[in-house]
Amino acid sequence: MATTRFAGKTVLITGGAGGLGAAMATTVAAQGGAVAILDTNQDAINTLVAKLTASGAKADGRVVDVRDGAAVTSAVDALAEALGGIHILIAAAGGSLGTPRDMDQISDADLDLVIDVNVKGTYYCARAVIPHMKKNQGGAIVTFSSIGGRSASPVTGIPYAASKAAILGLTRRLAKEVGEFGIRVNAIAPGLFLTDRLAGMFEAMSEHDRKEVLDGIPLGRMPELRECVDPVLFLASDESSYITGTVLDVNGGRLMPN
Repeated sequence: MATTRFAGKTVLITGGAGGLGAAMATTVAAQGGAVAILDTNQDAINTLVAKLTASGAKADGRVVDVRDGAAVTSAVDALAEALGGIHILIAAAGGSLGTPRDMDQISDADLDLVIDVNVKGTYYCARAVIPHMKKNQGGAIVTFSSIGGRSASPVTGIPYAASKAAILGLTRRLAKEVGEFGIRVNAIAPGLFLTDRLAGMFEAMSEHDRKEVLDGIPLGRMPELRECVDPVLFLASDESSYITGTVLDVNGGRLMPN
């Protein structure tokens, strides 16, 4: 891929300091983009920003809990000022966040955490970037749903499934509302990508459940991290300039919607 793919654009990545987020940030920088990071881990932000700037890229980051709408807006405004606007949002912060899978073990606090980070956090981040995208007369937002929000998953629990299904409704409604401003909004729905957090959950499953997961994947294997990074960056880039309000399933064929 040409190194100028994101030239002249600032890409904001939430949950961007580690794992999948850091992989996307590194690829964006390699393809000519400036990188803005929101994360809760200051040390990880510092390490990644230092790595990106040492490579010649523009990069900056802020510590933010995406559940705090006011803090999100303040951080986004500061990053836009530092990096020359915000052109693309990849709203990757979220997940099951270490909460239990089974209903009889899920507390009210677990439910609130997963809903607040995944749904409210995505909404707050989108709300914060849209004014900057309007100034730029266009932009792209990529939200993170999941195969767990598209079908029943043996890996994650009800709060996760509900929140990731809600992301799809948020994506479609937001795409309809901001399309007139040249802003596209699409969702990615990955299958099981074994980042550090999910690898632990997968290993904790019974051998039967792990076999069920693998047997249900027509491609017969777990994915590489780049196989999620590349589809996300496709939706973020001008290569998908006439795609909005859709969901891209990236799961090796485990789910094949009509």
